[in-house]
Amino acid sequence: MKHLLTATLIVAGALAAPAMALDGGLAAAPAHSCENLASLKLPDTTITLAQTVAAGAFTPPASAGGAAAPPAVPKAFSELPAFCRVAATLKPSSDSEIKIEVWLPVSGWNGKFQGIGNGGYGGAIGLAELADAVSRGYASASTDTGHADTNITSAAWALHHPEKIVDFGHRAIHETAVNAKAIIRAFYGEDPRRSYFDSCSNGGRQALMEAQRYPSDYDGLIAGAPANYWTHLLSFAASNAKATLADAESYIPAAKLPAIEAAALAACDANDGVKDGVIENPLTCRFDPAVLLCKSAESDLCLTQAQLAALQALYGGLKDPDGKTPFPGYSPGGEAEPGGWAPWITGNAPEKSLMFAFGTQFFKNMVFEDANWQFRSFDAVRDTKSADSKMAGIMNATDPDLSAFRKRGGKLILFHGWSDAAIPAVNTINYYQSVVAKAGAKESGTFVRLYMVPGMQHCGGGAGPSVFGHVGAGRGDRTHDIDAALEAWVEQSVAPDQIIASEYKSAPGSGAEVLRTRPLCPYPQVAEYKGTGSTDDAANFICKTR
Repeated sequence: MKHLLTATLIVAGALAAPAMALDGGLAAAPAHSCENLASLKLPDTTITLAQTVAAGAFTPPASAGGAAAPPAVPKAFSELPAFCRVAATLKPSSDSEIKIEVWLPVSGWNGKFQGIGNGGYGGAIGLAELADAVSRGYASASTDTGHADTNITSAAWALHHPEKIVDFGHRAIHETAVNAKAIIRAFYGEDPRRSYFDSCSNGGRQALMEAQRYPSDYDGLIAGAPANYWTHLLSFAASNAKATLADAESYIPAAKLPAIEAAALAACDANDGVKDGVIENPLTCRFDPAVLLCKSAESDLCLTQAQLAALQALYGGLKDPDGKTPFPGYSPGGEAEPGGWAPWITGNAPEKSLMFAFGTQFFKNMVFEDANWQFRSFDAVRDTKSADSKMAGIMNATDPDLSAFRKRGGKLILFHGWSDAAIPAVNTINYYQSVVAKAGAKESGTFVRLYMVPGMQHCGGGAGPSVFGHVGAGRGDRTHDIDAALEAWVEQSVAPDQIIASEYKSAPGSGAEVLRTRPLCPYPQVAEYKGTGSTDDAANFICKTR
């Protein structure tokens, strides 16, 4: 597909006078009416909707063209400012049909573009995220990744559709950026001054795909809990399914998770000098799950030998015949938290966990192209190799060479919750370290930083402070916003030092009571208590390398 960045708009219209952007810079008022964008000509693209939506008048569809409204949104649609809503269908190949939406503020545009990522197997346009971006003055775009399916754990759409897998793997998110910028240029009469992308999970993988494959798309990227080593992550998921469900004796019921978490905290919570229900740095944790082995009758307070073996596999990671670990295991801590291991790993019933679904769907529909494939036939060595051979080049975002992104001034922030029960946190450390090794310690510090979040689960929540402006966990205090930190780094060359994370009594936002704050430190530093003052106040901690 040709990437024609100069759009042809077959309409007449006078340029409006420039308007002051939200950040104090100049951003043009719309150069053309929203409705005239229906005549915009872009390669392999059909504009299907160009409509001005009055302030507070947007009603999200239950499902339309892959767009789906989630049950809760970060800002009520009724409070949205007036915006221009553009929908388009992209067909870069014969078996591709990528749906996108681009939302553009009618007034008060801050001159910037915010790309939206996708969770799970995609399949839906992120209306809530678009609303959040437009409410903050950004022009924004989202894609369904090339298929319509509101069940993000299903990959049935991929069976015998290799081009749709390419769309999901990396093409859709890139084409969305290219087309969104052309639409922005046509509407405002100028390019966005800066382009940003902030997403988590599969969206974190998309962010790294952009940095590695399409380094000109974005100036700044935030990759949260990235599923970037896709083939090994889902091989690990299949391996865990076999370890925990191979027989009835191996299954770890949810009722036993509190005992597992309590044992982990007893071993490691106080390692940082503060006993607060959070393991600050699990890499220093020496927790032996064998302490949970039942000494007499089985109960919810102990594990059988078969359950212990399954738990050790979860912590131990994917193994090869030489005993090496091609993909890390889960970190101790947070096992029993709401949103922890029960939904993600062990399920509330056998074969009901989210990672079971993601792993089996991957091998059925992408690797083996056999809808009848069963996880009990999975062989960790043989089938991981099969996954790598067929899908690594499309799905994995593991290239440590970010020199093209760095040379054009790009900045990358990575973050990951230590209690993530979906994607093991050490995976992100491993990728970060590979980038540092490739670029060198001094050079890497000019364009990439990693923040590990104690107690945080997958993209948000958990026992520790986890609200710092990232997608999925609320915005909270904007002075502690990771997006603002990224933009200051890109636009003012102010590299982010520590980022303050907060824990709220109720939903974060204006007026919500803050229970606890902690600094998130650039890896490998960790937060260390000074020894005086409240341990609920970030001011009483310093970032320190141990």
